Amino acid sequence: MKKPIPQQQAPELSFPLLGDKVWDLKKAESENFTLVIFYRGLHCPLCKKYLEQLNELLSDFEDKGVQAVAVSMDDEKRARLSKQKWDIDKVSLGYNLSEESARNWGLYLSKGIKEGEPDLFSEPGLFLVDSHNDIYYAAINSNPWGRPHLPSMLKAIDFILDKEYPARGEMM
Repeated sequence: MKKPIPQQQAPELSFPLLGDKVWDLKKAESENFTLVIFYRGLHCPLCKKYLEQLNELLSDFEDKGVQAVAVSMDDEKRARLSKQKWDIDKVSLGYNLSEESARNWGLYLSKGIKEGEPDLFSEPGLFLVDSHNDIYYAAINSNPWGRPHLPSMLKAIDFILDKEYPARGEMM
């Protein structure tokens, strides 16, 4: 499994968004960072909770020059159900993340084991990508729990911007 490496170019990433748009990382316009959240899909109650928290904090991220997007391997129908059933009206929600893209981003893949789970889906990941399209921060999970706490990410972004703190964790 390849992993995106801080201080190196982010892998390509493009997918459809609900609302008949296509999202492309190379065309993302953010002042400071793009926050890319990979979530498991409609079947995941922890994803629901996480994206609902993102929805509540979205304007705080935007105030810091951070554009956020969330995507899963769910198809359009499942993504629409997530948008309808979850309180995520402000979140840009993508779907049809390809297995190849999930692998390029170093995400763990899981096979469905119970009713309601798709045959194959990615586990969570969260990335901050800087305005040069380089990976600044990466968090990859093998299960639905243990994700970065979004309010703490807001504080971290303040620190990064205030102190001009560099990306860390490059491969040696």
